[in-house]
Amino acid sequence: MTKKLFTTLLFVIATITTMAQDAYIFTSFREPSTGGMHYLYSYDGLKWDTIPGEWFIPQIGNEEMYEDAFTGELVLPFFAPEDRVFRDPSITQGPDGTFHLVWTMQWYGAKGFGYASSKDLINWSKQICVPVMKNHPTNNVWAPEIFYDDELKEYFIIWASMLDPKKRTDADNLGTNNAQRLWYTTTKDFKRFSAAKPYYDPGFNSIDAFLLKRAPKDYVLVVKDNRKPGFSNLFCVFSDSPHGPFHMADNAPKGTTPATTFGKTYSEGPCAVNLGKEWIIYYDQYRPQSFGAVSTTDFKTFTYIPDRVSVPLAHKHGTIVKVKREIVENLLNKSKK
Repeated sequence: MTKKLFTTLLFVIATITTMAQDAYIFTSFREPSTGGMHYLYSYDGLKWDTIPGEWFIPQIGNEEMYEDAFTGELVLPFFAPEDRVFRDPSITQGPDGTFHLVWTMQWYGAKGFGYASSKDLINWSKQICVPVMKNHPTNNVWAPEIFYDDELKEYFIIWASMLDPKKRTDADNLGTNNAQRLWYTTTKDFKRFSAAKPYYDPGFNSIDAFLLKRAPKDYVLVVKDNRKPGFSNLFCVFSDSPHGPFHMADNAPKGTTPATTFGKTYSEGPCAVNLGKEWIIYYDQYRPQSFGAVSTTDFKTFTYIPDRVSVPLAHKHGTIVKVKREIVENLLNKSKK
């Protein structure tokens, strides 16, 4: 065996070994969202199984009446104050191996999102509220999604907050629910956060923005058109920076739905995972309750793949993080005790 062939063989073995150690965790919550965080796991990113148990119990939020930012009325939280709310858990892993979790703390009344960190997805730091909208008139901070940019070495957290009813557009009024807009903040250490800024505004009610990076200066934002009834599907926009601005691939006029959408009506909570040559976008189809998925290579054309994926029932709006297989094995062993 030549030295070159031997080196190549070692590389192949190392690659196979590394791949064998990879696994995926899919975060989740369960309705009515007053419980804790659940996990799914997968070794291929397509077929998912449940890790039994609740792995994070909310201890903050939903504690008292709040003043409606637009009417001045005092309002009792959606759930009774003795209940904590935990929805839309989003996780990313930093370069030092630490997992960072953000979540929705309250249906209405919250001015911030929840944050905690962990080294193993079992033991968690103290929970804190990051009050990103304390200086802005709104009644909610929904579905915070966390993203780490390896070039900027910075974390981005993107969420949706209610728009002042007086500022609604004609497109907003096509739907019957409250109009939302996307905002964001950045941080390097989770101690100091940049001031909240508007992130992406298509001119209509939009929530659940999931940011991903395909290559340097190549970012995709997957967004939910939240007007309902009649819309409530998903679309993608593009930018050369995680700060935006984002543009539609088909140059659809502002305030209109882009020509290329996917997901049935009443789809939300998108997240994406890269599986080599393709990306899989998962999303929560909540009427009726199920989970959908599409495959794409360009985020402009989408192939529905119900026969390729398997997601347990009751799974709700979360994100996928790639982990070492030992993380999953530790969680499975812990769940048996």
